[in-house]
Amino acid sequence: MTEIKITRLGLHGDGIADGPIFVPLALPGEIVEGDVDGNTLGNMRVLSPSEERVKAPCRHFKSCGGCSLQHAKDDFVADFKVDVVHTALAAQGISALFRPIVTSPTQSRRRAVISARRTKKGAMAGFHMRASDVICEIPDCQLLHPDLKPALGIAERLATVGASRKGELSVTATMSAEGLDIAVTGGKELDAEFIAQLGQLAHELRIARLTWDGEGVATRVAPWQSFGSARVTPPPGAFLQATKQGETALLQAVQDIVGGAAKVLDLFAGCGTFSLPLAANASVHAVEGERPMMEALDQGWRMALGLKHVSTETRDLFRNPIIADDLRFDAVVIDPPRAGAEAQCRELAKSNVATIAFVSCNPVTFARDAAILLAGGYHLHWVQVVDQFRWSSHIEVVGHFSRAEP
Repeated sequence: MTEIKITRLGLHGDGIADGPIFVPLALPGEIVEGDVDGNTLGNMRVLSPSEERVKAPCRHFKSCGGCSLQHAKDDFVADFKVDVVHTALAAQGISALFRPIVTSPTQSRRRAVISARRTKKGAMAGFHMRASDVICEIPDCQLLHPDLKPALGIAERLATVGASRKGELSVTATMSAEGLDIAVTGGKELDAEFIAQLGQLAHELRIARLTWDGEGVATRVAPWQSFGSARVTPPPGAFLQATKQGETALLQAVQDIVGGAAKVLDLFAGCGTFSLPLAANASVHAVEGERPMMEALDQGWRMALGLKHVSTETRDLFRNPIIADDLRFDAVVIDPPRAGAEAQCRELAKSNVATIAFVSCNPVTFARDAAILLAGGYHLHWVQVVDQFRWSSHIEVVGHFSRAEP
């Protein structure tokens, strides 16, 4: 057994000792021992615990890989996440004013990807164990919203009828106003008999919509989501903010930035998380690379009452960013995936757009793209950190950029 001292937390929430040696579930300042394998310490035992260590609130924590930071106090985790953003910005020579972090409550996750597998006695469903492909059942999960937990039993039933003994189903379950929206991948191939069987099962389990490897097999009722005053039925498996509280915090920050802008461009718009609420006061042009999302957003806008004009455009903003000369808008909202939006930010930096609300799920690419905007003459007024992936290392950030100095 090797004894080491943890000096800091890594970006994935694991403890790091000199070497570096990575130690999952360890905290800075702790003395731990275990077996070193390469650059990882396994079979870890805490010899001298940190004052920030607490008993994990979930009984599945030690085995389940769904959370990485339940063993630390909430204030410590919040400070850690804010510091990750500080550090990412500092690496680009950027300092910023930070608003207080907003953290989603326990049992608030409205969307989850569940793994399910057939067994000799039936089936099992849950999350993978830490650093493993073994499934851990999670009946008392402290992340999932109570209305999402029935998806665990649904995943088991689907695995019983649709998974091979060697294969594993990936079941994306999303809460909607009309029930659970279920999208399955990795199952056996569809045929007429199997489709009929799945349809009967979906009716029995009162699933709002069931999609199998991208093909719709049963829709009892449209699983719509509310974006402002609009109702949108996203395409199966479409992106949705993980918690309603997180979405509300991100939207509030974006609205604070956009203010009274009359003409707004929403880049990487998804199904309308920001476009449709902003359309209560501004005309909006929404751009997204996935046509089904644009069609869902457009239909939601057309069915809503009292919104200003919303236009849509299907466009790959990585390969074909909107050039500076075409960025004739009062404000831009941009919410790219983890890779960021380097090419689009270079065009924004050359534009005359007065205000930019930048939403990101990756502090490192956010800082890189922020540096591009600052080099183009923008100013960073403030940053809002949102923790909607509680007890994980994932972080959401909103930045307020404008041509005017703070």
